[in-house]
Amino acid sequence: MVALRDSRDILFIGVDGGGSKCRASVYDASNRLLGTGVSGPANPLHGYAQTIDSIVRSAALAVADAGLPAETLGELVAGVGLAGVNMPRLYNEMNAWAHPFKQMFLTTDQHSACLGAHRGGDGAVIIAGTGSVGYSWVNGRSAIVGGHGFPHGDKGSGAWLGMEAVKYLLMAMEGLAGDSDLKGELQSALGTNDPYDVIEMMAGKPSSQYAKLAVPVVECAEANCPVAASIMRDGAAYISDLADKLMEGKPPRLSMIGGLAPRLKPWLKPHVAERVSDPLDPPELGCVYFAQHSLAALGESESTAREEADAKALFG
Repeated sequence: MVALRDSRDILFIGVDGGGSKCRASVYDASNRLLGTGVSGPANPLHGYAQTIDSIVRSAALAVADAGLPAETLGELVAGVGLAGVNMPRLYNEMNAWAHPFKQMFLTTDQHSACLGAHRGGDGAVIIAGTGSVGYSWVNGRSAIVGGHGFPHGDKGSGAWLGMEAVKYLLMAMEGLAGDSDLKGELQSALGTNDPYDVIEMMAGKPSSQYAKLAVPVVECAEANCPVAASIMRDGAAYISDLADKLMEGKPPRLSMIGGLAPRLKPWLKPHVAERVSDPLDPPELGCVYFAQHSLAALGESESTAREEADAKALFG
């Protein structure tokens, strides 16, 4: 059981929500990790109710992992970074949520991930997981490249790799593309050699389902399967272009994060791979940095408002 040193200690929770999972971590005021919880997808673009459920579940698990009472949830200052809330409608919808926390500060998963990767400082980050996006934060200004969502965007992501794999598999099953190790691995993963079964299994499925098929693509590419390698090179070329665009803003650091990032890095253009530095902190701590910055800004704003009110009362 973690005992609070003082009832006035502020506890923070960083919640990083994406297309495949939601990870929440509880930190004390010194940014010491106390506990972590993981739940399902948390991208409001793919479901508001699912997103809320995943946030609450992961937060409750993190509180339990920290050895804190369940009611501590209502004492936490939350920094929440979510995929999808770069769209104003979704941001407004999530920001109006009657959340269970003491306070909640909402931002995009790109911004919180960037703050984490560069320990609260300036820099750029490429997220390569279920989805893909490039983001930079330099001198208080943000820039976003990509992040348009699956299936019409997110090239180079796990979902995109899976979708490209399904396209290839359907053609190969009908003799319109050559056989390969990837074909066999995909058939094994899906448990069928009938194209209509594949269509029925994958039609209308969310990005997280397609992202699962990125695993055989990556593994076959690393085993020198020409078809899988071609898919990887195409995706990595796009990610390299994202990096080049972000670097035009002269960020001091560039990092890649996300489940696909370490497997994708060797396929990047050499000059991009050389620029990539390891992230300094995880996205959940980036969410906490955002909450701390927001809390400080709120305090300054309230202080200024009080000073103006005092001056008005004194001088009229």
